[in-house]
Amino acid sequence: MTATIFDQFDLTGRVGVVTGAAGLLGKEFCRTLAEAGASVVVVDLNAAAALAVAEALNQAGYAALAVPTNVADKESVNRMVAATLEAFGRLDILVNSAALDPKFDPAALAARTTPLGAFEDYPLDAWQAALDVNLTGMFLCCQAAVRPMLEQQKGSIINICSTYGLGGPDQRLYQRNGQQTMFKPVYYSVTKAGVLGLTKYLATYYAGTNLRVNALTPGGVFNNHDETFVQAYSTRTVMGRMADKSEMNGALLFLASDASSYMTGSNVVVDGGWTAW
Repeated sequence: MTATIFDQFDLTGRVGVVTGAAGLLGKEFCRTLAEAGASVVVVDLNAAAALAVAEALNQAGYAALAVPTNVADKESVNRMVAATLEAFGRLDILVNSAALDPKFDPAALAARTTPLGAFEDYPLDAWQAALDVNLTGMFLCCQAAVRPMLEQQKGSIINICSTYGLGGPDQRLYQRNGQQTMFKPVYYSVTKAGVLGLTKYLATYYAGTNLRVNALTPGGVFNNHDETFVQAYSTRTVMGRMADKSEMNGALLFLASDASSYMTGSNVVVDGGWTAW
């Protein structure tokens, strides 16, 4: 029977690792890979949360393994890859979704005299912690995953970026009643811009191999944001709304599968037109 375009999206027999797998998008990415036929390694620092995601997939009839991992620790990452190979014998897809992304605690806001996240007094330890997870963690996961991929002579890495890595955040989104109560912190744009640099570096470094490295850049995804934020964000997008958490899954599957076999070093932007203005 002649193969169809749908066959290009089939991941049967492949193994995908998702970091940050217990997060809002991470859980979506795990299920997407599983539904396409892949065995999924659920990687998260939160062991209980990773186990819950894996158990839900297994109960639904998919193959999943939880591996609690600190992506900023080289030995922890190496153990994760070893566990993947021991359980499934291969590693075909790496989705680097783990990242620190600040959630603004109302109590913390109330206790401060300056807006949370202000650059002028941003703590060095918070900056370093974000670099460790958002960039070094991605570096370590890629470094560990490429070894079995090169042995297999095939692999796909998808690094999750952000529109805030393409341009600076619109800090007006974080105003309330005309006052700046918080800022999207400096590390977020810097590390997400670094994701694109790492993606292009690895894509060109592995020229001549069948190892592909691409980025996926989501726009704002609704996650119980307050109405003020939703309205402010939505007016800045062409489509007039925030994304649903499921709306990155098609692009993720495309990049993970043979449907994108002629793509490497690329960045797929799914932002409702935020960057089109």
